[in-house]
Amino acid sequence: MAAAAVDRKDFSQGSVLSCILRVAGPMTLALVINTLYNIVDRMYIGHIEGTGRLALTGLGLVFPITTAVSAFQALISSGGSPLFAIARGEGDTRRAETVLGNAYAMLLCLGIALTALGYLVKAPVLRAIGADDSTFPFADAYLSVYLPGTVFVLTSVGMNPFINAQGCAKTGMLTVLLGAVINLLLDPLFIFVLDMGVRGAALASVIAQFCSAVWVFAFLTRRTTLLRLRLPAMRPDFRLIGRMLALGVTGFTANVTSSLVSMLYNAELAALGGTLYVSAMTVINSLRELASMPFSGVANGAQPVISFNYGARRPDRVREAIRIMTLSCIVCTVSAWALLMLFPAFFTRIFNDDPVLLPVAARSIRLYFLLFPFMALQMAGQTVFTALGRAKAAVFFSLLRKAILVIPLAILLPRLANLGTDGVLLSEPVSDIVGGLACYLTMRLTVYRRLDAS
Repeated sequence: MAAAAVDRKDFSQGSVLSCILRVAGPMTLALVINTLYNIVDRMYIGHIEGTGRLALTGLGLVFPITTAVSAFQALISSGGSPLFAIARGEGDTRRAETVLGNAYAMLLCLGIALTALGYLVKAPVLRAIGADDSTFPFADAYLSVYLPGTVFVLTSVGMNPFINAQGCAKTGMLTVLLGAVINLLLDPLFIFVLDMGVRGAALASVIAQFCSAVWVFAFLTRRTTLLRLRLPAMRPDFRLIGRMLALGVTGFTANVTSSLVSMLYNAELAALGGTLYVSAMTVINSLRELASMPFSGVANGAQPVISFNYGARRPDRVREAIRIMTLSCIVCTVSAWALLMLFPAFFTRIFNDDPVLLPVAARSIRLYFLLFPFMALQMAGQTVFTALGRAKAAVFFSLLRKAILVIPLAILLPRLANLGTDGVLLSEPVSDIVGGLACYLTMRLTVYRRLDAS
């Protein structure tokens, strides 16, 4: 029984498809749960009688700030988990546990620092990104309660990839499921029964993340875990930390640029169209999370398989994993795109049914997601670069799509040919096609070709 359990964690054995599915299945389900976890607040808040749309807009203004916090989680997890998986593939248990220990210590420190910083800058940042007198109270109330949970967010979400990289994807899924169930149960109690509004939504999230963080710590310290969290392994290894940060810059950059773009979108839309368009953008951000779940689950499931086989010197399996991941991502994005194009009003009503918002949100959704299928190519290319430790390429293509393309386009397009708010929204599909093709074709012409298929 024990030997069989270890074999299931060896990604160099069995069919590549089954290895990916073994990890991607639970991880995709975990992403579904995690996305519901993240957007359920918006679903409840948007239906508060009388103030629902303004409260929803307030949460939309908070979104880029929480995304920025997630960037620091990604800095450690997306940098540490590939190194952890490669060390496992090479059979270097000691180095793998050192990566694990250093990652956990860094997440704790970052969580404390970000909480303090958040309280110092939240008011001016919210004002700068479009909060006015009608929406600021909702955004500020949510963020004030949410910030103390930053440590729990970073350690629960940030350490989960290390559980998945050990082949324990079901345990990783349970991490998210635990928090999601608690959040789903507490949200209506705090928001409606206790009449706490947005503060209740934030408190429910903090309690849920605390429970998830405790679960992750308990799993990573128990005796039966394959690679455990040990106190000596938390001693800083600065060379290893440097490699972790260099590789993690990819995930960090993706989250930071997403945060900056969200802030820019909110500020531009507020200036050009008012809070109604910020409400529409809040719906779009929520739908993007939903639409990204399937292909993100596939990519995250394929990454440890690619990293492990790269470390185990099995290039044939690396190539096969890349092919399977790419095709799966394309199927997922095309399916999501079709649903969003056909039923934008239906998806808007999930968050708010204000008759003034519905037509604006439906048109905005169709513009924003116009070329969404090309995100499959971006995700496939980025995943391969990260899984194989190609930090510079991964960082460049992350910056290309969001920072180099979207930010200038979102500023220039509204002012060209009087495009207005449409110009802000159209910057996304332009970046999807240019960034997606550039990233994927570069990966195919460089990394993929150099892998020996024999």
